[in-house]
Amino acid sequence: MNICFIGGGNMANALIGGLRKRSYAAEQLCVVEINADNRAKLQAEFGVRVTAELGAGVAGSDVIVLAVKPQQLREIAIQLAPLLSGQLLISIAAGIRAGDLARWLGTHNVVRAMPNTPALIQSGVTGLYALPEVSTVHREAAEKILNAVGSTLWLEQEQMMDAVTAVSGSGPAYVFYFIEAMQQSARELGLNDADARRLVIDTFIGAAKLADASAEDVSVLRARVTSKNGTTERALLSMDANQVAAHIVQAAHAAATRAREMGDELGNP
Repeated sequence: MNICFIGGGNMANALIGGLRKRSYAAEQLCVVEINADNRAKLQAEFGVRVTAELGAGVAGSDVIVLAVKPQQLREIAIQLAPLLSGQLLISIAAGIRAGDLARWLGTHNVVRAMPNTPALIQSGVTGLYALPEVSTVHREAAEKILNAVGSTLWLEQEQMMDAVTAVSGSGPAYVFYFIEAMQQSARELGLNDADARRLVIDTFIGAAKLADASAEDVSVLRARVTSKNGTTERALLSMDANQVAAHIVQAAHAAATRAREMGDELGNP
C-alpha cells in the first residue's frame, strides 16, 4: 500500500513516524510539501520520498492523506481531482464534511479522520467516518493507517465527528489547561517549578492509567479518593461551587458548535 501525504506538518509527521515504526518501508511513503526546509527534514528523518509537485506525489499511490489546513483543502482538492485514479482519500482536516470533499474531488471514496496531538507519541485517538460508497477494504486500510498513531473509533453518523472534534480533537488542550492551573497552584503552595511539573504530570498520567485499567466508572474512582471531611472533598466542593464541571461541558459544546460552523463556512462552493 503506497501512501501519499499532501502536507508535511505535525500530524503528517506523526502518521509517517507511526507507519515507519509499524514496518512500512520508506519507499511506500511520499509527501507533497511546498516548503523546502520541511521537505529536507522529512527526507532526513524518515527517508521518504518528498516533492513539491502534486502530480509527482500522487502518481502510483493507493491512499492519499489530506493533511493540510481546512482553509486550504478546497483548493487542493480541486487541483487533485483530475489526478485521481481510484485512490482512497483520507482527510484529517477539521470541519470539512465528507460530502463537500467528494464534490470537490469528484469521488465518494472518502474517509474523514479526526486524530489528536498525542498521535505525535503514538498515543492518540482518532474518530473515523466513511461515506457509504467506501469499500470494506478501504475502510480497513484507513483504520490500519490511523492505528499507527493510537486507537480508532468508527462513527456511523457524520455529525458525530463534530463531537469527536470537540472532545478528543480539542481535548488535549483542555488537559494542558488544567495541568497549567494545577502547576500554578503547586507553585503558589511553595513548590519549585520542576517539582510542580513532575507532581502534576505524573498525577495526570497515573490517574488516566488507573481509569483505563479499571472497569468501574470514573465517578466511582473519584468517590473512592474523596474521604468525608477530607482534603479532596474540600477541593471538589470548591469546584462544584464554582461550576467547574458545567463550564467544561459548556466549553466542549462551544467547540462542537465551531466545528459545525467551519463545515458550513468552508464547505460552501
